Amino acid sequence: MTRQPLVARRAEGLLGSSVVATAPVAGGDICTATKLRLSDGTTALMKTLPHAPEGFFETEAAGLRWLTEADGIRVPEVLGVDSECLIVRWVEPGKNGVEAAAAFGRALAVTHAAGASAYGAENDGFIGTLPLPNRTADSWAEFYAVRRVLPYLKLARDRGAVTDGEAATVEAVIGRLSGLVPDEPPARLHGDLWNGNVLWGQDGQVWVVDPAAYGGHREVDLAMLAMFGLPHLPRAFDAYDEATPLADGWEDRLGLHQLFPLLVHACLFGGGYGTRAADTAARYI
Repeated sequence: MTRQPLVARRAEGLLGSSVVATAPVAGGDICTATKLRLSDGTTALMKTLPHAPEGFFETEAAGLRWLTEADGIRVPEVLGVDSECLIVRWVEPGKNGVEAAAAFGRALAVTHAAGASAYGAENDGFIGTLPLPNRTADSWAEFYAVRRVLPYLKLARDRGAVTDGEAATVEAVIGRLSGLVPDEPPARLHGDLWNGNVLWGQDGQVWVVDPAAYGGHREVDLAMLAMFGLPHLPRAFDAYDEATPLADGWEDRLGLHQLFPLLVHACLFGGGYGTRAADTAARYI
């Protein structure tokens, strides 16, 4: 590790501790990531994004802290945050394993069970670089329709990532949501729980990062995990279900709760995500 003076000075201003070394970290699509070694022996990760949308990093930090309060899934400690950067404690990467996956499933159940005061959140957030509306609703069916599916369906359509026919197929599911999804109290969700936001630590623990946290239906996090896969995912799901049994038919509803991330991906990346969302929706009509 060398020392990048500009990065080091910014971190030192937030942390009140000297930065003795820095190193770039590959893998981020949105932010620039830098590994920091501090004079007190702490290792940290600093994420920066010049001219970030208002509240971008502050919202992420609040989500990390909210998840930490549940004492379930492991979340890196927030060390510092401002309008253009976030600093968290470093998680040393390790290998995936069956027992770690089972422990992760149980821990995720604990986090979900910690609950939320409503479907939604006090403030809007972000999913990737897109705004994430979080104004609360009285039911999950209403929240999922008007805050998660329809806004991104409209944006994807406007961007040419969804055809009129595909949009009509997705819209046809909206009116059926209340009959398709069982009523449950709001769970404490990570909100963007795909494989890339799950870290297998050298300590044998599974950690989660980059949340888009809010109160919602717990099957949303499970659907996101299933959409992109995770090592030993069946064991994690079994452990979750053993800890906090899932409602009958949850596996059949995974596609329903994948409509949201599929439409987000259609907005961001185009490609075949819009068609995939419509094909998935058609299964529930």
